[in-house]
Amino acid sequence: MTSEPSASRNRLVLVVYTAAIFVSALLLFSVQPLFTKMVLPRLGGSPAVWSVAMVFFQSLLLGGYAYAHLLMKLNSRVVPIVVHLVLLVIALLTLPLSIKSGWGEPPTSGYAIWLLGLFVVSIGLPFFALAANNPLLQAWFVRTGHPNGPDPYFLYASSNIGSFLALLSYPVLLEPMFTLRTQNLIWTGGYGLLIVLIAGCGVLLLRSPANAGALNMSADDANATAPSWPQRARWVFLAAVPSGLLIAVTAHISTDVAAAPLLWVLPLSLYLLTWVLVFQSRPLLPHKWMLLAQPLAIAGVVILLAVGGEQNLLLTLGGHQLCFFIIAMACHGELARTRPAAKYLTGFYVALSFGGMVGGLFAGLIAPFTFSWVAEYPILLALAALCRPPGGAERLPRWSAWYWPFLAVLAVALIAPSWSAGDIFNWLDDRRVWMIGAVGVLSALLALALNANRWKIFATVVVALVVLRAYPSDDGRVETVRSFFGVHKIVVTPNGQYHVLMHGTTIHGVEKFRNDDGTPVTGRPEPISYYHKDGGIGQAITAIRERKGAPLKVAVIGLGSGTLTCASVPGEDWRFFEIDQSMVDTARDPKYFTYIQNCEPNLKPVIGDARLTFAKEPDGVYDLIIVDAYSSDAIPIHLATEEAMAIYKEKLAPQGAVVMHVSNRHLELSSVVVGIADANDMKSWVYSEDSGRDNEYIFSTSVVVSAREEADVGKLASSDVWTETEADEKQRVWTDDYSNVLGAVYRRLRDGEQ
Repeated sequence: MTSEPSASRNRLVLVVYTAAIFVSALLLFSVQPLFTKMVLPRLGGSPAVWSVAMVFFQSLLLGGYAYAHLLMKLNSRVVPIVVHLVLLVIALLTLPLSIKSGWGEPPTSGYAIWLLGLFVVSIGLPFFALAANNPLLQAWFVRTGHPNGPDPYFLYASSNIGSFLALLSYPVLLEPMFTLRTQNLIWTGGYGLLIVLIAGCGVLLLRSPANAGALNMSADDANATAPSWPQRARWVFLAAVPSGLLIAVTAHISTDVAAAPLLWVLPLSLYLLTWVLVFQSRPLLPHKWMLLAQPLAIAGVVILLAVGGEQNLLLTLGGHQLCFFIIAMACHGELARTRPAAKYLTGFYVALSFGGMVGGLFAGLIAPFTFSWVAEYPILLALAALCRPPGGAERLPRWSAWYWPFLAVLAVALIAPSWSAGDIFNWLDDRRVWMIGAVGVLSALLALALNANRWKIFATVVVALVVLRAYPSDDGRVETVRSFFGVHKIVVTPNGQYHVLMHGTTIHGVEKFRNDDGTPVTGRPEPISYYHKDGGIGQAITAIRERKGAPLKVAVIGLGSGTLTCASVPGEDWRFFEIDQSMVDTARDPKYFTYIQNCEPNLKPVIGDARLTFAKEPDGVYDLIIVDAYSSDAIPIHLATEEAMAIYKEKLAPQGAVVMHVSNRHLELSSVVVGIADANDMKSWVYSEDSGRDNEYIFSTSVVVSAREEADVGKLASSDVWTETEADEKQRVWTDDYSNVLGAVYRRLRDGEQ
């Protein structure tokens, strides 16, 4: 053995270590959307499942990094290699991935803790072993004596390239092309390949000179002092803010589209891309550029939040994610700029992963139980201003000294009117977007024009966000209710005429409390919004009732504001299935809605995910099953699969029908329902018509009715506004093992909203 490794051996070391780190990252980040998609049906497809999953992954990442840190403190080179290979082999024996027995049905409360337990027992060991690979292999690489050993952080970029490609390929290639079972088998095979590569890394390390790492270390690195505790705390903070923002941004965009890997992986891919870019020897996007752009990005999010409302898909996805990318680049760039010498590498990674876990815990677990609205997004946005490095001398110091009293006066002038309903409030409220945007832009100008210190920028952003909260985009009084399944808003329109239930930017139910002349509405409430008697759902109920000529037995999946309780007639038996207890409490509260109080005061809904609870219902008893369980525009995919339709069909009476409400701004779902019905030998009729009465809160709807025979749907079969539709043979049927959200988004963009 020579003291100077040959060039060919150095190339071999570089190739094997790079390949091992790349494959490890590929597996680490492809398992996240893969396994989370397996878990989604247990909890109604809620976007919160992904938030809790991210907390689990970030926590276990910290565990893996700490394990690697402790292993590399041992004086032996053999023990870490043997211990880690044994761990990997034991983990391999637990594959392929599966939800462990005993965890099939969630409890009625404590979903987040239950979900964390499910992840721990199901994939905890293989994920923990993967999590340790990046810092461990980099530390081994330093000790091989390779010329690049003194600065091994470029391997972190290789790791994140693998992660980035894994996440991008999942929604574009893996999800549309392969079933979950096939994806699982591919992943298991990759895990076996990784063990071989890591064994190769261990062999190359053991064949290196015992003191190769020390000989290869520069004098500066050898004499480098240990990072101070304030520096470590700064690393934790810089890692925590973008980690928390990742979860907050993901929840924000997935609430209005779908709880699906397609939308989870977009912000996570950008998050990983920032790590790739900042740890390059010559960054493609210089750090100083990102620091200049960061205040503009913060102001951009403030403006996007102020605009609110029904933004188009590209603006929602593109705007928030571009701003998130720039903010994360600035934070991670600071981490790269202040990284320690290679000998302190594993401790640096422990600090990063600890910060990631703290940010994830705040956004994924603490905030949802602390705030009744999505407060974590603006809080983390404001904290991002504190991630800027300490600035130099401020420009125009004579003027900048007056900024604090100016900001205080500005805050009082803008916020105080919100406590009254006077002319000043109305004037400001009419110009809320311009007002909030101006304060947000002011924070950017402070940074760019005056080189103001980060505390002034932070305070200005806080003022903008407080004003945003003081002047909500909703027209009227707003109350919020938050649970594991999201934030519901109850909006009382001016003069109290309507009470509107919203989730995200989507209306889920409306009740009219006052007539146009201001007098109170009396008597039995009339179903409106999507459930008006002239709409698709109302027509379907009437047609099935007339066809039977007798009282109906109906199952409704999804309670909402309780509107459909007033679609029943005396003598009928309507049973409701709802996953969110807070939704039941809201619908029962007469200060919000009176449908249940007036039409079904003894209502006892079945609580839990409908795929689990409805499957327990007796077969062949329901004349009509109405599936209306979508949260905002996010769809619980497992309620729109071939297997789900098979359950609905089993529960139908001999001439029963299934009505599925598929109105959606971003996804085309009518063809999906037609396909799953056809796979169960059922015929389908599609209704999609604009009511032209949005000002009365009576909306256009898209509805699909499926039944065994044409006669089962009564007059709908001959109606001019209902179209019997054949399944598209070129479109793959959605199953519990396969769905293609990207295809549904494409069809909506291609065909437009009907």
